[in-house]
Amino acid sequence: MSRSGLSRRALIAGAGAAVVGWNTATGAWAADSGADVAELPALEGSMTLTGRGLERFSGDFGHLVSAAPRAVLRPASVRDVQKALAFARRHRIPVAVNGQSGDAAVLGAAGLESHSSYGQANPRGGIAIDARGLDRIVSVRPGRAVVEAGVTWARLADAGLAAGWVPPVLTDYLHLSVGGTLSVGGIGGAVQHHGLQTDTVRELEVVTGTGELVTASRTRNRDLFEAVLAGGGQAGIIVRATLDLVPAPARATVFTLAYDDLDAYLADQQAVLADGRFDLQVGNVVRSPDGGRWRYTAELVAYGQADGAPVDRARLLAGLSPVAGETSVVEQSWREYAFRVDAFAGYLRSAGFWGLPKPWLSLFLPASTAGVFMREAAALLTAADLGAGLLLFYPYARERVRTPLAVLPGEAVGWHFDLLAFPAPGADVAGMLERNRRLYERAVELGGKRYLIGAVPGMTGADWARHYGGLWERVRRAKRRYDPAGILTPGQGIHAS
Repeated sequence: MSRSGLSRRALIAGAGAAVVGWNTATGAWAADSGADVAELPALEGSMTLTGRGLERFSGDFGHLVSAAPRAVLRPASVRDVQKALAFARRHRIPVAVNGQSGDAAVLGAAGLESHSSYGQANPRGGIAIDARGLDRIVSVRPGRAVVEAGVTWARLADAGLAAGWVPPVLTDYLHLSVGGTLSVGGIGGAVQHHGLQTDTVRELEVVTGTGELVTASRTRNRDLFEAVLAGGGQAGIIVRATLDLVPAPARATVFTLAYDDLDAYLADQQAVLADGRFDLQVGNVVRSPDGGRWRYTAELVAYGQADGAPVDRARLLAGLSPVAGETSVVEQSWREYAFRVDAFAGYLRSAGFWGLPKPWLSLFLPASTAGVFMREAAALLTAADLGAGLLLFYPYARERVRTPLAVLPGEAVGWHFDLLAFPAPGADVAGMLERNRRLYERAVELGGKRYLIGAVPGMTGADWARHYGGLWERVRRAKRRYDPAGILTPGQGIHAS
């Protein structure tokens, strides 16, 4: 029997039980027809009861929140997503997309997981949609790519590179789904030139909370386009995206500069941002060689072509004042640099850190108070808070970010503070979450905003209204219009009462 010919009784299967539909009286899946049973629509893919290898849909990369969905949809088409959402809307069943991304090419199914860090992609007892059911690269041609939402940036980068074109903005870790990062923003070292990944989107296909499939862009259904990009999955589910591509560089010259003085680091990073001399610009806060204090490193990258002239190192470093004698320069291929985090991820897995709780905190700070915040954070944080992880700290230009719901401080220059902690076994994770809340509150006092991926406990409706500020009514209006039953992505907590 073909998938499209499956009977309703075969649509949901788990632990040997056939399920017909949803019992509206008990709020549970039903194995038999009856007066209170709403039968499921016919699907090309499958809906499966939780259990038997589906435990990865209950948690996520952060290992801080766990709540099993009632079922997992593995769509074989966009129509499956439409039918499931229309059914869920009628019966008020929560729904969220689970990217199930990761380095499957190397690790197989064991490498797949939701890459949310604090339950953001958990449907909390509803239906989890496995994004790997929609993971085709539809086309790659000069200047643009069309991909389904479950495609990872790693796959797109390699497919584009083979054709001589690559995404202009990449996250540090590439094994994340396109739909997932577009739903939160997607930041990387090229933000200074190209904005967020959401700023590189030409067109989307979106299934709204009513089950309607809508094509949206800056010139067509713009309200939905802007409600979905960096919208936290609240107004619709991205199923396909048309993305900008740029000519692929051949090589990357990577400069790493060390600073013991925060003011010198801030000044140099903002000088580099202002004149745009590098193609990528990030930075880290690391322990000093003696382990006694924090110091700062700028990672600055200049691209080039294989047959081009070598980069002018003296010109690129002119006017900067890092610690003398500690600047390193490494020549790599573009791909080696783009996939640089894979080796680090391999270490974290082998050392046992990958599967432990990770209380991440991602913030955006105005340049006028970034130094104040960083000094206070440095005084509070210890090496144990970071564990085997990273603390990123680098500037961006506000004018480059054109995505309305990517909420940032209002100043022309801001700083991204990204605590990507991998604490050791036995760490006081509850205390670290409380610390995140304190740092978040302090950032807000200093004019800062949060990034949706972080673990900030206790977010209330008032917190979200404060976060969105003048955009809050627009966010609420989009929710009412495109998800009137309020079923989409409850794990973000944005519209929780």
